[in-house]
Amino acid sequence: MRVTKAQAEQNRAHIVATAARLFRERGYDGVGVAELMAAAGFTHGGFYKHFRSKADLMAEASASGLSQTAARTEGLGLTEFVESYVSREHRDGRGDGCTIAALSGDAARQPADIRTEFAAGIENLLTALQAPSGTSEDADQRAARAMVIDMLAHSVGAVMLSRACPDGSPLADEILEVCRKEILASLAHDSSDRPAARSPEA
Repeated sequence: MRVTKAQAEQNRAHIVATAARLFRERGYDGVGVAELMAAAGFTHGGFYKHFRSKADLMAEASASGLSQTAARTEGLGLTEFVESYVSREHRDGRGDGCTIAALSGDAARQPADIRTEFAAGIENLLTALQAPSGTSEDADQRAARAMVIDMLAHSVGAVMLSRACPDGSPLADEILEVCRKEILASLAHDSSDRPAARSPEA
């Protein structure tokens, strides 16, 4: 039976979503094309109707996963983000979690196109997390951006360190608890030091 263009696009999107989840769970080298296609419900041979290579799928799956991370973050306050992100639930839910925490280590060893996708995804996440500074001054905007970068780097690092420990390890929980507490304290300190936004009439 001939597959319609719309169905082919749906099949491709399903393969990308399946790949994004499996890559987060196992890493780029932890799952092959045949296994990935089987998990998506297709034959190995059908892969090349959609993608030129596994590397192409890796780049597209990364972009998709990073976009989902930014979309889930949109509208969250920094405190809410940290409490959700630096948590055992996120740590254990690798397949449904943040692509940055799951694959940054792998991405650093990949070709430039995948690292470019990560750079764009990280930038989009920073944008989603950064609240308006309340002023148009460059110094205030740079300070707000620096705070978000610092918070995100600490949050991602905490999850990665915790995942490096055995499941159920007391250290895995300790890392998350200590880092979450310190990040939230830093955010509270930065907020108290920040001058109030000036009104348009000021």
